[in-house]
Amino acid sequence: MSAAIPDGAALIGDGPIVRLGFNPPRERVPGFEIVDLATLHQRRRGRHGRADRVHRVDFHTFTLVTEGSGEHAVDFVSFPLRPGTLLWVRPGQVQSFVRPGTADGIHLLFTPAFPARTDGADRLTHAWHGPACRHLGTGPAYGTLSTLLGQLREEYGRPEPEVSVEILRLLLTTVLLQIERLPGAEGGADPRAGGETYARFRAELERSYATTRRAADYAQRLGYTLKTLTRACAAATGQPVKHVIDGRVALEARRLLAHTDEPVAAIGRRLGFPEPTNFGKFFTRHAGVTPGDFRRSHRTRR
Repeated sequence: MSAAIPDGAALIGDGPIVRLGFNPPRERVPGFEIVDLATLHQRRRGRHGRADRVHRVDFHTFTLVTEGSGEHAVDFVSFPLRPGTLLWVRPGQVQSFVRPGTADGIHLLFTPAFPARTDGADRLTHAWHGPACRHLGTGPAYGTLSTLLGQLREEYGRPEPEVSVEILRLLLTTVLLQIERLPGAEGGADPRAGGETYARFRAELERSYATTRRAADYAQRLGYTLKTLTRACAAATGQPVKHVIDGRVALEARRLLAHTDEPVAAIGRRLGFPEPTNFGKFFTRHAGVTPGDFRRSHRTRR
């Protein structure tokens, strides 16, 4: 069955979960596109017939819902969409439009390299994780973001010879920095508390989670003592380094079990477990159920 590929994306790679790269139908501005959410859904239904296909993206998608309702899932969490909802899906996360419904709003697609370079923007655009959804209501934060996004849309809508890529970059960076001011998700971690040490660790973890789960390996690769790395992780997450590493591996295991037909043993090997028994024990310890039971309870229509 063919993937429901969103406008602004193209199917790439051969991984077990459909992965989409940035490829707008008409690339007016390299690395950036803005479209109404309702228009996006209409195009996808017209071109691919399905709006709920589970997929990863290799770019950022950012939505501010202005009217209507719907439901969107990001990594096993379903978020209700309503006016004032801010939804941010980052590269590598697994998502689906569970129920597009009547939700409409401003929808941005942009590559990590597009925003103007600042420490804050770099930190946000190169992080693989963060709060996926916030409900802003109609408060001041919503008003500020709505105004900035309106300016982005106005600039993007200018005739091609007049549209300024520099203005778009600066406006998008301002949007990101305004989002950084928002409080974190309820009960969530604050990655900023771990400073550069934690940011570098998360980047290395994203590259290496399938090859090593030893905290000492990450400390050595990054040139830190294990104590320094432990302190940064505790500040950012409240958890030991090993818990953060294992949590990343367990997340990928859940993604592959729920959204692919790969054999459990093959998934274990993909994640660095040569022996299926060891993978089963690891997964059961973190998920509370066996890999097989998890797969049966999370079968996704693909």
